[in-house]
Amino acid sequence: MTPPNPQRIAEPPLPSIIGASAAMQEVYRITRQVASRKASVLLLGETGTGKELIARAIHELSDRKKKPFVRVNCGALSESLLESELFGHVRGAFTGAIENRTGRFEAAHTGTIFLDEINSTTLHLQVKLLRVLQEREFERVGDTQTIRVDTRVIAASNRDLLEESTEGRFREDLYYRLNVVPVYLPSLRERREDIPALVGHFLNYYNEENDTYVAHISPQALEALQDYHWPGNVRELQNYVERAVVMAAGDELTLELLPAVVRGESEPHSMAIRRFDFDSLAEQLVVEGLSQADEKSEDLHSRIVDRVEREVISQVLGQCEGVQIKAAQRLGINRNTLHKKIKDYGLEQPAAGNKTA
Repeated sequence: MTPPNPQRIAEPPLPSIIGASAAMQEVYRITRQVASRKASVLLLGETGTGKELIARAIHELSDRKKKPFVRVNCGALSESLLESELFGHVRGAFTGAIENRTGRFEAAHTGTIFLDEINSTTLHLQVKLLRVLQEREFERVGDTQTIRVDTRVIAASNRDLLEESTEGRFREDLYYRLNVVPVYLPSLRERREDIPALVGHFLNYYNEENDTYVAHISPQALEALQDYHWPGNVRELQNYVERAVVMAAGDELTLELLPAVVRGESEPHSMAIRRFDFDSLAEQLVVEGLSQADEKSEDLHSRIVDRVEREVISQVLGQCEGVQIKAAQRLGINRNTLHKKIKDYGLEQPAAGNKTA
């Protein structure tokens, strides 16, 4: 017989993940339960909440742990590059395809593939992703030979995919195929009680990395950290602790070592950015795009420029109610050029709403 008012046993933290709050206990419970299954998992939460850490934990706790774990940032590549990255290509498939290339799905065979920022994929690519999820097969770009794979899919999004589906930016059938087991990662402001443990963890890490000894945190500094709203979540906290360790003259993390925004002496970045001029915003956009690329990346133009161009075309088409002639005039480009770009970026509207005149 179940005793009255049973105490729920706390779930132990997952490897490399810090936090004992009630919100994280639920994450640990679902993660451990789903790890041994084959179902797709959808990780939801704001940027910086640790979705990749949870994806890795699911892989490491599964029977696929000795097989490949392959991560793909879907938001960092243009559609054409992402399609080749995911599915591979054959020699001659497009300009620059000088040899056959294995895609990430094939590389993750018998293992796990983590599709980060899946909300940024185009509708054209979503059709191919749906087929892989349903049929476990695909063709390389430019090839007719079908490749079958046994790859577990974990996807992540910082946007509400059901809302994106309602707005026509994400396929509803793909959403339901991915959303077999959703895991919501709470923002840092939803688990403030974990901040002391996170600060201690990052202090230890960066002390070792910098050969320093910042062993304490002042009560005032800790109070400021717990009162801050954390738009950048754990990633932002990690950045501030690293900065404090580097700048500290003694063995204590003091209030003065924290940014003015955390001390409450300046407005949050998300509000301040609204007053930036266009050039400043463009500079920030490029800085962010470059920060997400590694040193060997050779697709910086498409990584940044293509994404901006797609957004411009999408918004202008919306303003012109889908009339391509009018949109081309506003954009200052040839109608045929616009039509090609709409196709390349997966911005085609349903037949009834795809107006050319």
